[in-house]
Amino acid sequence: MDTIVLIGYMGAGKSSVAAALGRKLHLKVHDTDACIEARSGMTISNMFRDCGEAYFRDQETSLLKELKEEGFEGILSTGGGMPLREENRELLRSVGKVFYLKASPASIAKRLSGDTTRPLLAGAKDMAEKERRIADMLSARAAAYEAAADEIIDTDTKNISKCVEEILQKLTK
Repeated sequence: MDTIVLIGYMGAGKSSVAAALGRKLHLKVHDTDACIEARSGMTISNMFRDCGEAYFRDQETSLLKELKEEGFEGILSTGGGMPLREENRELLRSVGKVFYLKASPASIAKRLSGDTTRPLLAGAKDMAEKERRIADMLSARAAAYEAAADEIIDTDTKNISKCVEEILQKLTK
């Protein structure tokens, strides 16, 4: 089986779907944000604050290169901004089959309503502002996500098991 790579905006379901796929297929799951936090000894929020977004993006690229060199096999759940760099899109495609988990700004805002750990949404006054920020970022990122993806899974109206089922169907065709 190919390595399965999940990309998409924060709150699209990458971590939850990756965990369910890992259980179903008996494959190891790597969450790139968790790997970066473990390697650096700091949270993503603190890394953004103390080192800047560019530093964090460099860590993502470095991790992808290592996973490729090591011949990682399993399920890779990526941070929402990982596909923004062309180099990362190429690395993601070389690591495995890339699934873009796509969700609307309204769905994402609802899913992240109580989450205060997302640096790119920090300081949003209310749900309307959070949804506007998400819509703006999704609009700016859509082309990168689509360029990296082999397949697109709309997660708005699907639960985790339906997303897993759709991914498995697309893997076997």
